[in-house]
Amino acid sequence: MRAMVMAAGKGTRLRPVTDLLPKPMAPVADRPVLEHILRLLERHGIREVVLNLHHLPDAITGYLGDGSGLGLDVTYSFEETLMGTAGGVKRNEAFLGTGTFLIMSGDALTDIDLTGLVAAHRRNGSIATIAVKEVADPSLYGVLVTDTDGRVTGFQEKPPREEALSNLCNCGIYVFEPELLDLIPAGQFDDFGSRLFPDMLKQGIPFHTHTFSGYWSDVGNLGEFFRGNVDALTGKVRVELPGSEVQPGVWVGEGASVAGSARIEGPVVIGQGCSIEEDAVIEGPAVLGDRTVVGAGAHVVRAVVLADSFVPSGSVIVEGIVGQKPGREHGR
Repeated sequence: MRAMVMAAGKGTRLRPVTDLLPKPMAPVADRPVLEHILRLLERHGIREVVLNLHHLPDAITGYLGDGSGLGLDVTYSFEETLMGTAGGVKRNEAFLGTGTFLIMSGDALTDIDLTGLVAAHRRNGSIATIAVKEVADPSLYGVLVTDTDGRVTGFQEKPPREEALSNLCNCGIYVFEPELLDLIPAGQFDDFGSRLFPDMLKQGIPFHTHTFSGYWSDVGNLGEFFRGNVDALTGKVRVELPGSEVQPGVWVGEGASVAGSARIEGPVVIGQGCSIEEDAVIEGPAVLGDRTVVGAGAHVVRAVVLADSFVPSGSVIVEGIVGQKPGREHGR
């Protein structure tokens, strides 16, 4: 089976993090959320993947290359003008149209059982299956309405909570048959939620949902981004943490140095090439991105520190996200 990962969005709600890097490269536990998605695909035996790109594409291609480092065969589809979810998929018809295929958002954190999703799709016997998750507040998401067999009967886009007809959130994870591509016009912007799925309903084309119990977050704003990092460190979402676990709950990357007088209380991920100086304290859940320097006597509590950042000596960071723009020298 082949897959497409949607990685072209600008991630405006995640600014200013996405002023520095594309949203799929936003790090969760010191790995881009996109890498977690690709590792999930590989674990479920899906190794041929195309990514559509638009915003800061070199950050993604430079990091992933051809995907061989993750056991994948990755190719890219560059969109000078955004084509929308359906339009981007249609653009890759030659790659995807050989059989049943999977579509995933490249900026969502999830441990969904993809094998189970595909099996449910095959049982449904319809042209499309949408992965959905029960949520407490439907007003934040696109909502699907279904019958007792899971067949889609309606949509609501971020309805007021009191008007929501369902609590099933569209997670942006789809299994499609190649015939669906015939329903998408070529060479123009098109969207699943606002055009294709409603048109399929009008035409009486059956498609279904699959409700899953695993973890899912769209990492759509700074609060969700921070929570995703905490959830990864505390085991609420099943992801592979980088580095070596040098003590319970403390993972340290290659080339990192930790002063003997520093105190580390997990869960903590310390990235490659980090330097934690004398008497510094790191209290988890906390993530230090690659090449971060934590100055002497600094105290970091429940924080995400992005790569190449400097935490000044004697400073205190509590419950926050810290980053440094490229080109800025570490100061003390």
